[in-house]
Amino acid sequence: MKFFRFLSIAALLVVSLTATALAAPKSIKVATDATWPPMEMVDVNKQIVGYDIDFLNAVAKELKIAVEFKNTAWDGIFAGLDSGQYDAIISSVTITDERKAKYDFTDAYTSIGQILVVPKTDKTAKTIADLKGKKVGSQIGTTGTMEVKKVVGVESKTYDEIGLAFEDMAAGRISGVVCDEPVAAHFALQKKEYKEKFKIVGKSFTKEGYGIVVKKGNKELVDLLNKGIKAIKTKKLDAKIHTKWVK
Repeated sequence: MKFFRFLSIAALLVVSLTATALAAPKSIKVATDATWPPMEMVDVNKQIVGYDIDFLNAVAKELKIAVEFKNTAWDGIFAGLDSGQYDAIISSVTITDERKAKYDFTDAYTSIGQILVVPKTDKTAKTIADLKGKKVGSQIGTTGTMEVKKVVGVESKTYDEIGLAFEDMAAGRISGVVCDEPVAAHFALQKKEYKEKFKIVGKSFTKEGYGIVVKKGNKELVDLLNKGIKAIKTKKLDAKIHTKWVK
C-alpha cells in the first residue's frame, strides 16, 4: 500500500513537472509601435530596433525562447492583444492603474518622465502651464497627452505618431510637444533637422515605469518574463542597453 502510494505521488510529480514545462512557450509574438525613437523604431534597413527591442531580446535569450516582433500602430495595439494577434506588448507602455484594470504587467523594466520640448525661439516657457492659450502636441493615448489635458487653458493636439507632432512644431502650427524624456532627447538633441530648432525645457514632471503588457490573467507569461527581467538587471545588462540607446 505504501509502495503504491509512493508510485502515485511520483507519477503526479512527473505530470506536474511536464505540465510546467509545456506551459513555458518556445516563442512569443510581441507587438510594438516602432515610431517612438530611441525606444522602438524602424531603421534604414527596415528592421525594428531600439531600447525595448534589445531589452526583450536579452530577456528572451535568458529564457531560451524566441521573439517575433510585430510593428503595430499605437491606436490599435491593445485591441490586437485583446483579440489574440500577439502574446504581449513592449512599446514604452507606462504602468498605470487604469491600464492594470484591463491588462497584466510585468515588473517595470525601466523608468522615465514626461518632459516639454519647445522651439529655441521661445525664451520663456518652462512648463506646460506657460503655454496657456497655445497648442501643445503629444501622441494620442499616451501619458503625455494625459499631462497636457490636465492643464487648463492649453489646447491639446494629438497625433498618431510623435514624429508628426515635431513636424507640426517645426512648421509653427503648435508651440510645444510633451513626450517621454528619451524621445525628447532623440528629436530635440540628436535629430539633424531639429537639433538647431528645438530645446528641452524644465525638468521631467512625472515618474513612470515601463512594463511589458499581457492579457489579464496570463500569470504564467508574466512570471516567465519577470524571471528574465530580473536576470537582466542582476547582470546589469539593462545599463549597457541604456547606454547604447539613451544619449
